[in-house]
Amino acid sequence: MDAFVKSSFHNGITSIEFFHPQSNSLPGRILDELAQAIHAAGNDEATKVVLIRSFGDKAFCAGASFDELAAIRSKEEGLKFFSGFAQVINAMRICPKLIIGRIHGKCVGGGVGLAAAVDYAIATDAAEVKLSELAVGIGPFVVGPVVERKIGNSAFSQLAIDATRWRSAEWARKRGLYAELYNTVEDMDEAISRLAYLLVQSSPEAMAELKKVFWQGTEHWDQLLVERAAISGRLVLSDFTRNAIESFKKK
Repeated sequence: MDAFVKSSFHNGITSIEFFHPQSNSLPGRILDELAQAIHAAGNDEATKVVLIRSFGDKAFCAGASFDELAAIRSKEEGLKFFSGFAQVINAMRICPKLIIGRIHGKCVGGGVGLAAAVDYAIATDAAEVKLSELAVGIGPFVVGPVVERKIGNSAFSQLAIDATRWRSAEWARKRGLYAELYNTVEDMDEAISRLAYLLVQSSPEAMAELKKVFWQGTEHWDQLLVERAAISGRLVLSDFTRNAIESFKKK
């Protein structure tokens, strides 16, 4: 299958689904389409709630595309690529609709950022997390603010420093990344349906105002996340990072 971002609408719920054959990784095109889809859902009067999900039954999201990271040849190209993550996070931040995250499997790097940027994440026990960026010579600079906002500086620091260690879904739930955790996909989907139905019946104006309260203090992120993208865009050009990425690609 080819990579895609698809939006579907049913009974007040816009579901945005993404897929990439490499464990639902995020190349620039997918990031751009995700941001556009989130903006469109936010501007759609018929949409009362947004659901973010990925395709398949394995990884939720493997983060940045190693193929695209390896192809970056200048700071400008690096800034452009990592700004894609900034655009998605900011699209989720300013979307006036509450966003539910369906986290069915492992989250790496930018995938942890997506899980942190939704307003309410519901996950399965398989949804382990890892911020692997430092292991390849960069760092979770763009997703850092949204992850830290959700789980706190201490837990974020643990993820960022111990970059090769998986943390369990229960670890993530205890620290607030996941609001609810279930043993099976079926139970997770039932919980998502229950919450989505409840939100569809709620006041759109009240939910929009509530979302503003949740994200208060992040108004400067349009600039901050681009500045963070520039850091990653510079570091990705280092020999250390190029060698690390090639090693990961060979595994």
